Amino acid sequence: MRSLVAIIVLAVPLLAQPKRARDLGVPFDGTPGTWNAITDVAGVEVGHTTLIEGDSVRTGVTVIWPRGKQSDDPTFGGWFAQNGNGEMTGTTWLEESGFLAGAVFITNTHSVGVVRDASIAWQVEHKRGPANGAGDDFWSLPVVAETWDGFLNDINGFHVKPAHVFQAMDGAVSGRVAEGNVGGGTGMVCFGFKGGIGTSSRVAGSYRVAALVQCNCGAKRQLRIAGAPVGQELAGPATASIVSPREDMGSIIIVVATDAPLLPTQLKRLARRATLGLGRLGAISGNGSGDIFIAFSTANANAAKPPGPAATVSMLTNDTLNPIFEATVQATEEAIVNALVAAEDMTGVKGHKVTALPHDGLQQVLKKYNRLSN
Repeated sequence: MRSLVAIIVLAVPLLAQPKRARDLGVPFDGTPGTWNAITDVAGVEVGHTTLIEGDSVRTGVTVIWPRGKQSDDPTFGGWFAQNGNGEMTGTTWLEESGFLAGAVFITNTHSVGVVRDASIAWQVEHKRGPANGAGDDFWSLPVVAETWDGFLNDINGFHVKPAHVFQAMDGAVSGRVAEGNVGGGTGMVCFGFKGGIGTSSRVAGSYRVAALVQCNCGAKRQLRIAGAPVGQELAGPATASIVSPREDMGSIIIVVATDAPLLPTQLKRLARRATLGLGRLGAISGNGSGDIFIAFSTANANAAKPPGPAATVSMLTNDTLNPIFEATVQATEEAIVNALVAAEDMTGVKGHKVTALPHDGLQQVLKKYNRLSN
């Protein structure tokens, strides 16, 4: 059996950073945090394992730890399916309990099972137990989401192994987050161009709101950036050597993080707002797309396991949520564009090729529509 080459891309500063959307003059509303990433929410850590081998392995796994890998303290959470042709495990208990216990994982469609099982094995090995402790009554219902990378990746080769999940979990850190062809986003296609992982954040008063996406959705003709019809303007020849007959056969997973004190019902409302950020780019969430979003808050530490029988929690009133909603929409929009800008051309299984969004072409279109900011 041939071995895989695992390239572990961690969320750490790099010597030469790839371009991001703002570097190209793409205008966005709102003020980003220090890293303009989901790690601007204190405590959040991100790790990637990227698998690229030969001409057919183009996949991986991404992990987001809400309170960092050293913490077993669950966060309040909520989720929403804009279109449900996809998978996010663990959401039944998330909906019922209001708590997200442990990390959020993103991978390819046919690796959900191995990632789920490996995440539990990691907890057992590290004597961790976010649900009921690490004793005989330990149980875990991990949140694992997916998008389909079968156009570029040999998805039925089942190349994601438990060791790759462990690598992403152990290697997750705060700081700058790698984007584009990394982690679970390695083999993804978005709006007809090369897709992948993207992230962004916003300052909302004294709080931080951020998004991380694994984008694999939309048709090229739909793509709008800063209101300009970028996809139509850059239509030209097909960006893939073989074009899927069903242009909506994609998905997007969006993870929204905040340090604002929100209850599960409010976080579900936050997850819904990610749809508006996606819609700004022209997506329609087609029948074949799995557009599934999850939101969590790092506030209210120890709410799941108070020292006594009752927990005291804080929350923003519903009347004060509009800035948080707006920040969610803005961060989601920019995260998707960041994924497109960071991604690079890729050739994969059966010689399928997907080209990246051309930076100069994007700038020319934005200039044409008077949307270029520099």
